[in-house]
Amino acid sequence: MTQENGLAKRIDGKAFAASLRVRIGKEVERLVRDHDLKPGLAVVLVGEDPASQVYVRNKGVQTLEAGMNSYEHKLPDDTNEADLLALIEKLNNDDSVHGILVQLPLPKHINETKVINTVHPDKDVDGFHVVNAGRLATGQAALTSCTPVGCVMLAKDTLGDLSGLEAVVVGRSNIVGKPVAQLLLQENCTITIAHSRTKNLEEVCRRADILIAAVGRPQMIKGDWIKKGACVIDVGINRIDAGNGKTRLVGDVDYQDALATAGSITPVPGGVGPMTIACLLRNTVQAACMIKGLDLPDL
Repeated sequence: MTQENGLAKRIDGKAFAASLRVRIGKEVERLVRDHDLKPGLAVVLVGEDPASQVYVRNKGVQTLEAGMNSYEHKLPDDTNEADLLALIEKLNNDDSVHGILVQLPLPKHINETKVINTVHPDKDVDGFHVVNAGRLATGQAALTSCTPVGCVMLAKDTLGDLSGLEAVVVGRSNIVGKPVAQLLLQENCTITIAHSRTKNLEEVCRRADILIAAVGRPQMIKGDWIKKGACVIDVGINRIDAGNGKTRLVGDVDYQDALATAGSITPVPGGVGPMTIACLLRNTVQAACMIKGLDLPDL
């Protein structure tokens, strides 16, 4: 990857996500026309968390815009675990629902792991179920966590064939770090998973042709941690003080500092974030096809 005007190329996740949603919409039209199959996504929200409410609303709007069915289930904060699990089982058995997403975080009195693993693996469009994690790890067809899928899509769109490249993933969460490493391994990358306790972390990062930052620490990765010309995918979304009582969003990478070193980089916001909902819609289409025994579309 070569720099433009001495600065890293800005990877526009918002534009890529928009084009992906257009392709998804065309695939939904084909499924309805040729197979009488209209994918349906059910989203369950427990409680009144403002950020979650906005996110769920955006998911519903984009699901409908893609021509799919959208089902929203909003439950009060004091909903007991048994009632939530009963709703999930009902959705598992509903043939019009092909994808189920339970918005996290859940209230503290509800066991998130139990809820995640109650969703049927074939409808687990968040890709969090232990069965889907196992399928991914063993190279089988799996519904995979949306953010990692979006990261790899952006890297491939920027670099083309990733085979043989060295990738460093900073972060080891089940939601991003581990699955994105598995996906990059499938692309024939050489993978290092690093984290906050990795010795000589700066030196490890400097080896990366592809650097995925998903550690949850604002602007931790500096420009001199980055190999010249590397592709940097910043998953971090951190709110920091901007002065005068205001805040602003930043990633795990010091974006301005990285511009002179990286070959390409995702901004925050406008990079990986918009890909998450688009990949959720993609997963829902794939889930519908798998449930009906159809070939998976090339999305």
